[in-house]
Amino acid sequence: MTHTTTDQPDRRTSGAVVPVLAFAGIVVAVMQTLLVPVIKDLPQLLDTAPSNATWVLTSTLLSGAVATPIMGRLGDLYGKRRMLILSLAVMVVGALVSALTSQLLLMIVGRTLQGFAMGAIPLGIGLMRDMLPREKLGSAMALMSSSIGVGGGLALPAAALVAQHADWHALFYGAAGLGVLSIALTLLVVPESPMRAEGSFDLLGAIGLSTGLVLLLLPITKGSDWGWSSGTTLGLFAAAVVVLLLWGVLELRIAAPLVDLRTTARREVLLTNLASIMVGVSFYVVSLVLPQLLQLPRATGYGLGQSMVVAGLCVAPLGLTMMFTAPVYARLSARYGPKTTLILGMLIIAIGYGGGLGLMDAAWQTIVTSVVLGAGIGLAYSSLPALIVGAVPASETGAANGLNTLMRSIGTSVSSAVIGMVLANTANHVGGLAIPTMHGFHVSFLIATAAVAVGLLLALFLPRQARPAQQVQLRASSEEEANLAHAREALRGFRGRVLGADGLPVARAKVTLIDRRGRQAGATVSAEDGTYALAVPAQGPYVLAAKASGHGPLASSATHAGDDRAVLLDLALPGETVSA
Repeated sequence: MTHTTTDQPDRRTSGAVVPVLAFAGIVVAVMQTLLVPVIKDLPQLLDTAPSNATWVLTSTLLSGAVATPIMGRLGDLYGKRRMLILSLAVMVVGALVSALTSQLLLMIVGRTLQGFAMGAIPLGIGLMRDMLPREKLGSAMALMSSSIGVGGGLALPAAALVAQHADWHALFYGAAGLGVLSIALTLLVVPESPMRAEGSFDLLGAIGLSTGLVLLLLPITKGSDWGWSSGTTLGLFAAAVVVLLLWGVLELRIAAPLVDLRTTARREVLLTNLASIMVGVSFYVVSLVLPQLLQLPRATGYGLGQSMVVAGLCVAPLGLTMMFTAPVYARLSARYGPKTTLILGMLIIAIGYGGGLGLMDAAWQTIVTSVVLGAGIGLAYSSLPALIVGAVPASETGAANGLNTLMRSIGTSVSSAVIGMVLANTANHVGGLAIPTMHGFHVSFLIATAAVAVGLLLALFLPRQARPAQQVQLRASSEEEANLAHAREALRGFRGRVLGADGLPVARAKVTLIDRRGRQAGATVSAEDGTYALAVPAQGPYVLAAKASGHGPLASSATHAGDDRAVLLDLALPGETVSA
């Protein structure tokens, strides 16, 4: 069984925590995007065949997919700030390795190390949940979740400018510098999370998940080169299914799994993750299509003849709009809930792609498309962590958001493979060069629209959530009394007082809410007068466990029936049953 400790943090949370964590997410996005301007030149730059050069991109994708859920779980166990710094440090080392070489093998090693930075996104979201007051949490998580798009949108023109006027290795030096700056800011500003999950790291589960993901993503990313019906592609897909099924059986049988599949199978978590795949598909389509359309020569009859830098600037509003959407999301989500904002975001994405089919004749039209899609993707991306956080215990925030980030990555991987295949199969071949056609661009936008439609259908089946204020579980911090007041005012759950053997109130006693499956459903600490309050995720039977230094532990069972229930926890007693 997994518990959460809630030790007091050493200092109050600084107002700079959110921008510093969001900056870390932007740095990760920059790392992913920095090679986009030189993709077509990689075979020449690395003196290798085009099929080999693609490993420079594939290696980052694979390592990021593997690292994201693993770093999330390690963060839950050993500290999210610590793992965030480790992720960024590995990225810096990888960037420096890539900066110092033009050999394919070393470049792949460097890019593999850079992929570990993908864990920064779920770790940042977990830190925000653990430290921020509820009134700031919505917009903060929205900004963190959208940072991957913000960084990608802003980095594209900057990387194009560097690639045009400097040696391409400067891109990696720049990424390393941003990583060092992010580490320094994190050390100075971000405190460690007080939340901890007890137990040990599931090494066998990590190996199984890593193997399964590699076997799954490898044929997705390389299928167009190997052939989708080739023995290698089909064999890897079959092996992935077998390994992931065996991994699932293992995870269900151990006490502290890498991924709690029972929690993942909950309708709200499962549908959110599936919708995340569809959002990832739709996000990557615009990133693949518009830069190519903008840079194709006008002699094709449909190309817009823009430079690499101008093409990047035209797509940059996608990321900027995602960033400015975060506060809008916070207002909408506070009023209507993250399910509604996810549905609204997907509707806007569908409008963007539908309208974009007729907005491909001028550079300014691509800017309009980027802005509309940025608003929709920003709302959708911002809603995903809120839906996950509202559905899982605090002790599983890092791992759960890591899995959700992985689902988005799978979506972008599928999008890259499918859209790449569509553009290749519809291309015109002139002088040995494959030139994408307008038909291919239109089909790509239609595929994105179809993905959004599937995601919208999934979102409609998400269960109706309580108002956002009712979803927040109390956490231990320097503001226990303020949190208790919030709970009394807005939350429905268990409340009461912790008493010692002398009958006096016990301050700072750890009170844990455990559901009927033995999983933690909430945690807090008692205030100076011994009072506590805990929200409940659903009606039903629970166990309230209290523990304080110098007192014996107590476990009391109680059933929540939809209203506030007063449960007195007396540490002088061995335990009692409370009917409620």
